Amino acid sequence: MTNTTSLAFNTLPLNPATLDNLQQLGYLAMTPIQAASLPTALAGRDLIAQAQTGSGKTAAFGLALLERLNPRRFAVQALVLCPTRELADQVAVEVRRLARALDNIKVVTLCGGVALRGQRASLENGAHIVVGTPGRVMDHLARGYLTLDALSTLVLDEADRMLDMGFLDDIVTVTKQCPPERQTLLFSATYPEGIEKLAKQFMRTPEQITVADRAEKSLIEQRFYEVTRPTRFEVVAKLLNHFRPVSTLAFCNTKQQCKDLVSYLQDQGFSALALYGELEQRERDQVLAQFANRSTSVLVATDVASRGIDIKELSAVINVDITPDPEVHVHRIGRTGRAGESGLALSLAAMYEMGAVGKIEQYQQQPSTWHKLDELTPTGSGPLQPPMVTLQILGGRKEKIRPGDVLGALTADAGFSREQIGKIVVTEFTTFVAVQRDIAKEALQKLNAGKVKGKSVRVRLI
Repeated sequence: MTNTTSLAFNTLPLNPATLDNLQQLGYLAMTPIQAASLPTALAGRDLIAQAQTGSGKTAAFGLALLERLNPRRFAVQALVLCPTRELADQVAVEVRRLARALDNIKVVTLCGGVALRGQRASLENGAHIVVGTPGRVMDHLARGYLTLDALSTLVLDEADRMLDMGFLDDIVTVTKQCPPERQTLLFSATYPEGIEKLAKQFMRTPEQITVADRAEKSLIEQRFYEVTRPTRFEVVAKLLNHFRPVSTLAFCNTKQQCKDLVSYLQDQGFSALALYGELEQRERDQVLAQFANRSTSVLVATDVASRGIDIKELSAVINVDITPDPEVHVHRIGRTGRAGESGLALSLAAMYEMGAVGKIEQYQQQPSTWHKLDELTPTGSGPLQPPMVTLQILGGRKEKIRPGDVLGALTADAGFSREQIGKIVVTEFTTFVAVQRDIAKEALQKLNAGKVKGKSVRVRLI
């Protein structure tokens, strides 16, 4: 096991320009997973690291692959496979930030839901790093648009979820086209059998590292409530009206349960959206943008659909259904209480789910804390409303729109203050901007009447 006490980045053999950049980015000390994995990864050895989303793992593998890169060689030298497009986008953004100090490193994202043509052109312009989902990467390999002869680092990020989503054969196909002398770094929140098979087949005596985020877990307050099948949705509404969380991620075990709960909550006047496997990519982007920018109070999701979502400052997680897998329970509730903030994990259990609750208690090595339903009384005035509203601008990366252009149009041109504008997300063809609820109509009018990047745009309220 690696010594985790020396937590300063300058204890590592990193490029001085990278160390300066880390300081500018505010990376002052390594997280436990970075301290445990970076010495091994920088030494060029294979690695299996068990770590949750939000533990700093992207920087751990990002710094390792950048150290091995030759910026003057325009060939794909690193490949990062991710389970979802959202995660791939987040990883690409983070790797670009980490690479800022190096000569013009090109990072290309290859995911479904976007035309192959533009991605092919990006690859032809010369890419150093590819981040993508297994299916789309395999597509580019099959067509000969992507070659991996120069690859020195392969990263499998959230490998357990890729296996859950049925990507095993795709991963095998892609990995077989990588040079055998490459370095392989595998990151996973859990360690199912499939990971062991992958490791035996494709890794060279990997070092195994497990980092338990004990300190962060203690900031999550877990409460259990006993319900019956017919009262489950009603209790979710009571929890929301009692605790009034700004953003809540609610987990259901099935897609149908997601849809039914969202319909129920919307009928009760809540702002709620569903996220499940079969959503079109465009719908998925829109749902996630609205939830991440705080213009939707509740996101109801299945486990598979929710993987790769990393929402900062998530106030509460509600387990509408208890999961039969205790590792999944810990992963669900670990989405709240991040980065030193406290979080609420509220679980609803009927009599027939008590066996699953017992498994969770054993796994967490702590008894569950039960609360009575009659403690739940409405607080605050009026229905729970999200603080922000989303405006959708027709036009995105294709039109070369950047977040700064939208911010400028709203502050410099339309006269709003920076504090009244929330998160701005630019996707391929569309841009989402959050504005405070009380200025939404005025902002919509001013954007429609004004210009973004010197051009008139069409804007609508979602």
